[in-house]
Amino acid sequence: MGDGRPAEGEVSRPVYHRVLLKLSGDAFSPPDTGYGISTDSTALLARELRDVVDIGVQVAVVVGGGNIWRGRDAPSIDRARADYMGMLATVMNALALQDGLEKLRVTTRVQTAIHMAQVAEPYIPLRAVRHLEKGRIVIFAAGMGAPFFSTDTTAAQRALEIGAEVILKGTKVDGVYSADPLIDPNARRFESIEYLDVLREGYQVMDATAISLSMENKLPIIVFDFRREGNIRRALSGEPIGTLVHGGAA
Repeated sequence: MGDGRPAEGEVSRPVYHRVLLKLSGDAFSPPDTGYGISTDSTALLARELRDVVDIGVQVAVVVGGGNIWRGRDAPSIDRARADYMGMLATVMNALALQDGLEKLRVTTRVQTAIHMAQVAEPYIPLRAVRHLEKGRIVIFAAGMGAPFFSTDTTAAQRALEIGAEVILKGTKVDGVYSADPLIDPNARRFESIEYLDVLREGYQVMDATAISLSMENKLPIIVFDFRREGNIRRALSGEPIGTLVHGGAA
């Protein structure tokens, strides 16, 4: 369909072949604190991803690091240096996710934008694609390898480079709302929304650079609640969960 939503009747099987999952650092933390790495939270993610691989979908993951380090919370540190510290935090989350997946006998590769050969491969797009073709999950860490770029922008960039058909943006709420649903009880959830509306209204989906990249390349984004078990698979099967961000009718 023109808006990127799977066609009716295709909900029982995967409608995407290769996807990019964007996870914030919150996905790895205990739900009650938002800081640190929780074994339970990481194990949940690993089980979800194993189930996706089992149905034949190729999965790459971009992880954030806010559960360990948020540069904006340390204004006394030089911005570029703080961003590099954040990149290192994403590597810690990537290795934690790799450990959880490998315990489930899911083969993974961590690729980093900063050279650290003792713990991960360097990011090489063609090598990442080859891993995906072999059924491995590829976890991208260290952002873009340069300061001033968010992991949202990294997700859009990596998705385009590996030929992903959709970005799955895991959040703590079940889609895009007109206001913060935790504060405003009258906030309205959108089933679908166009890129331009996201940019115009400033909805908290992904940063403006990531949205612009996706819009320019007609890459749809599905925003959903990652903490509800089975939601990743539901999204890949075309079930109408969360919010679809797209470019409108063709």
